[in-house]
Amino acid sequence: MSSFEEESLHFHKAKNEFDTNGKTGTLITKSCNTTQELAMAYSPGVAYPCLEIEKDIHKAYEYTNKGNLVAVISDGSAVLGLGNIGHLAGKPVMEGKCVLFKKFAKVDAVDIELNTNDTQEIIKTVAAIADSFGGINLEDISAPRCFEIEEKLKEICNIPVFHDDQHGTAVITTAGLINVLEMSGKKAKNLKVVVVGAGAAGIACAKMYKRLGIEHIVMLDSVGVIHTKRDDLSYEKKEFALETTDRTLEDAAKGADMILGLSKPNIITKEMILSMASHPIIFACANPTPEIMPDIAKSIRDDLIIGTGRSDFANQVNNVLGFPFIFRGALDVRAKKITENMKMAAAVALASLAKESVPEYVKAAHNREDMVYGKEYIIPSPFDKRLMEWVSHAVAKAAIDDEVAQIKDFDMVAYREKLKHLSNQQ
Repeated sequence: MSSFEEESLHFHKAKNEFDTNGKTGTLITKSCNTTQELAMAYSPGVAYPCLEIEKDIHKAYEYTNKGNLVAVISDGSAVLGLGNIGHLAGKPVMEGKCVLFKKFAKVDAVDIELNTNDTQEIIKTVAAIADSFGGINLEDISAPRCFEIEEKLKEICNIPVFHDDQHGTAVITTAGLINVLEMSGKKAKNLKVVVVGAGAAGIACAKMYKRLGIEHIVMLDSVGVIHTKRDDLSYEKKEFALETTDRTLEDAAKGADMILGLSKPNIITKEMILSMASHPIIFACANPTPEIMPDIAKSIRDDLIIGTGRSDFANQVNNVLGFPFIFRGALDVRAKKITENMKMAAAVALASLAKESVPEYVKAAHNREDMVYGKEYIIPSPFDKRLMEWVSHAVAKAAIDDEVAQIKDFDMVAYREKLKHLSNQQ
């Protein structure tokens, strides 16, 4: 057992007999130190907000924590790089997601692990409890079930339902792609993009790239290129079936402007990189070992830009850049759903923030002095405290524009100041 593994196990356990195991707990937000306060917190005072909510269920946003509460829900069927390890084995990950919600966006979150892999049972269960929350973050549910679960819940629920494994990676890589297009002078409609991995994240990324204007997307699954002559394609994969003679990643890489890796380690070769178009971009997101290591890739092509899912390399594709702030913006305007425009607004905001001067505290966190917009910095750092202000504000505005916000006459100027204040408390 490595020292890091030992430290991690110790981190998740109680530090002393008075501490609790795990990473999350509850925080009381109102004083309860006198009989008067006790009477208001529970009986008899609690009856009055109950009666107000009975008359108007929207008052739950005013008298309860609903408006700042997200449920992180999983069945443990597709956990990180661990696979189908079961609902309770996935609980440390879901607790960790709750930590990130609170740490980065001041959003309260609770983890709920479902002891079932049945699609209809998950839909029914989540729909039944959804009204207790301001939003639902689906997590680590295997494809293709995750597509149906999210779509059905979005139809049923009157709150945002967001499967981060799909959309988080899509938002972050789209942000990076927006900036690379600007740097290279290329046009989205002229790009050839190769997506290696046709799971939840790969399909969501490809859909978002299409919204960006990319028309030529070659997708590969474990069999190879997804093409029209295959008869083994799921409904979701059929959307990306091409009339092409490409059959392998080696074929697809030829002339490619971008390769998105959501697959397995070390599958991108030197020959593939050499065959790509000028000024190529690679997002090698397999963890912990990417499809190709950045140092190797950059030694082959000096015009290449590469990002990975790892924090020890530049241009980290980290979902924490997205989901906390997307939910923050959605919750604050009481959005009924998260729309495609809200996701794109998040990506554009991230791309824009990367062009701003990098604060010294961010450079210190990365131990890098060379953090300036360019090939080694196309995506903001997760440690940038301005993320909440930029991303949440953009998401909230998009929700209002799309008419899914339930707060009328929302003051966007005052909201930006509020977000700045919250950011400074991190």
